[in-house]
Amino acid sequence: MTGTDVREETDDSGPGGYAAARLRLLTEGARSGPPRRSALAELTDDWLTGLFTAAAGATGGVSLVAVGGYGRGELSPRSDLDLLLLHDGAGAGAVAALADRLWYPVWDLGLALDHSVRTPAEARKAAGEDLKVQLGLLDARHLAGDPALTAALRTTALADWRNQAPGRLPELRELCAERAERHGELQYLLEPDLKEARGGLRDATALRAVAASWLADAPREGLADARRRLLDVRDALHLATGRATDRLALQEQDQVAAGLGLLDADTLLRQVYEAARVISYAGDVTWREVGRVLRSRAVRPRLRAMLGGGRPVAERSPLAEGVVEQDGEVVLAHAARPERDPVLPLRAAAAAAQAGLPLSLHAVRRMAATTRPLPAPWPAEAREQLVTLLGSGRATIGVWEALEAEGLISRLLPDWERVRCRPQRNAVHLWTVDRHLIETAVRASELTRRVSRPDLLLVAALLHDIGKGWPGDHSVAGEIIARDVAARIGFDQADATVLATLVRHHLLLIETATRRDLDDPATVRSVAEAVGTPGTLELLHALTESDALATGPAAWSSWRGSLVADLVRRVAAVLAGEESDEPEPAAPTAEQERLAIEAFRTGGPVLALRAQPEPAPEEDVPGGPEPLGVELIIAVPDQPGVLPAVAGVLAVHRLTVRTAGLRALRLPDDVEDASVLLLNWRVAAEYGSLPQAARLRADLVRALDGSLDVAGRLAERDAAYPRRRGRAAPPPRVTVAPAASRHATVIEVRAQDAPGLLFRIGAALEKAAVWVRSMHVSTLGANAVDAFYVTTGAGAPLPPRDAASTAEALEEALRG
Repeated sequence: MTGTDVREETDDSGPGGYAAARLRLLTEGARSGPPRRSALAELTDDWLTGLFTAAAGATGGVSLVAVGGYGRGELSPRSDLDLLLLHDGAGAGAVAALADRLWYPVWDLGLALDHSVRTPAEARKAAGEDLKVQLGLLDARHLAGDPALTAALRTTALADWRNQAPGRLPELRELCAERAERHGELQYLLEPDLKEARGGLRDATALRAVAASWLADAPREGLADARRRLLDVRDALHLATGRATDRLALQEQDQVAAGLGLLDADTLLRQVYEAARVISYAGDVTWREVGRVLRSRAVRPRLRAMLGGGRPVAERSPLAEGVVEQDGEVVLAHAARPERDPVLPLRAAAAAAQAGLPLSLHAVRRMAATTRPLPAPWPAEAREQLVTLLGSGRATIGVWEALEAEGLISRLLPDWERVRCRPQRNAVHLWTVDRHLIETAVRASELTRRVSRPDLLLVAALLHDIGKGWPGDHSVAGEIIARDVAARIGFDQADATVLATLVRHHLLLIETATRRDLDDPATVRSVAEAVGTPGTLELLHALTESDALATGPAAWSSWRGSLVADLVRRVAAVLAGEESDEPEPAAPTAEQERLAIEAFRTGGPVLALRAQPEPAPEEDVPGGPEPLGVELIIAVPDQPGVLPAVAGVLAVHRLTVRTAGLRALRLPDDVEDASVLLLNWRVAAEYGSLPQAARLRADLVRALDGSLDVAGRLAERDAAYPRRRGRAAPPPRVTVAPAASRHATVIEVRAQDAPGLLFRIGAALEKAAVWVRSMHVSTLGANAVDAFYVTTGAGAPLPPRDAASTAEALEEALRG
């Protein structure tokens, strides 16, 4: 062995010495994570500096620069070495020879090398033409040679980036979107690419570049830890495979988990998903801020000219109590007090999802830091806002992620923590358990017109796999959890039982339809016994379809759908008992009877408002509990047009109808044989306080006599507000309930709740010349579920053809 060979085996400055030292560092096990990456970068720095010094000699005007990941001092076991040989343009031959003496030793050791030789001007030109080159230069770090040359390039590269950021950041965002399209979302993939997938290391690097532009900055909380976790996993993957790979393949996951000291591969994936979720959410917030800043810069000169040089004031548009829209985001109103309003997070989330807008990061963090917990059971408003959020379609996902990023979901629903980021090792499933539950709610929101209780459908969709966080059969465990959650969020015992049944049997229809003989009466009877009621069957059918569609394309098909529908028809036939009828109305209260008598004697409407507060929570609220709404009782002598008149006046006064009932009340025999219409409604102010009863009565008198143009007033108000870009709601559905009553025709309306909806329904029924004998109206989240018992002028049910045409005309009016 020659003296040179001995030196190379014992001295880290030679290839052999560097290789041995590198091997010791990677296998000793004493260091891992950031310390090992830094040590590997330092070891490589020393080796390359030695190579440069030995090869360059007296050559001036040249420097060796680390860029990209190596420039950040982060070297994984199989990382590329990203190097730039920078020179001043003099002595091109000497520089080329120097490059050979640097690159070949690296290649001889089998290390991957990404290299270039450029002058500062060439480097700037390449950066201007290739965004990836520019991003690499942002992390440039001097290794050897002329430090002034490197410093000058760093300064100009950073200045170029900041000057060109308004034009280049949209390009960077497009690159991130294209990469996400190709590689998917890291937080859901069973075999994710740690670098390229959305929420991976590339996205973390992009966020650093945005911060360097000074235009916007990413939410920093948890971001560094998330990035470190992904780098640690990649290190363990490199060591386990011996290859420069970023794809966490199934067959490698157990070994990688063991290398990181984790319990199993599921624990590994869950940590990867949690890290990716942090980076993805930070990206969403950051790119939204970039867009806002760029839009602001584009319009600022024009606004300044219009305002005479003054500072423009951001427009704030109210969305709900304590919630406004500003600059394309949902923020808290100035008067909002999260510390006194425990429903505010759900109200803000529901308003954001309904409007198709993102929740402001500042608003979410303020609510997470100051909002006190909801009492148990929840007040009715909180439950309604949750249902509205779940029923908002695709917009629910981004809003839900914003709440989850700040820990609000686990605070509202503690059982959620067990399914959060939980992987599903089934090729049929596209999502983690928690995202699958939200996807199911999104799918269910499209089917709310098929069921009479959309609120139960949406909550069941959210909870149907909640038991997957527990050992054993997830349906059995989920039944117990669902019953507990239902009680906690304020459903009564009957509804809690329905929800528990839906969760327990959410696989019953699809498994029976595809695995059992439907011609066997025992099969159908067993399903009927498990389901119990037609209403539960209706909900289970919609939940089954929503669950399958949210699972993946392989879980649902027209064939499976037809089998399930066939089973449902057979079970419905078994469950069909004796003919149902319209429920008998309760006897009028003394106050209702008094109002009815007064209305008859005065010949005009009489009304009363009565507050209906929620039960006081365990912790006192200054000023007492806030009422969810008020009970509005109206008595009107029987006459045409009462329903649209009352509904229209309430809409004009911005009152939201929660529930509504109408019935004809016969006056006592000692008064006179006369009929008065009695309306018993629960209403709440859309914004601010309720109007005075005297104003409501005065406008109602005008609406009944035709001097108040309700339709015109509502049309003017709608035209004054811009259309929001929220999700397109499912179209309204109007049906005639078969054999629902022997005394009247029952017309069921299922539609998106909106101001003036009940007015439009009442006007359409009035136009159809039918008499509304009674009605039962309820608002479940964002869904209106209404039943109208109508008759002919003679008080008989409508003939079948007339009933069908009335329903068709009503649906057409609501679609228009």
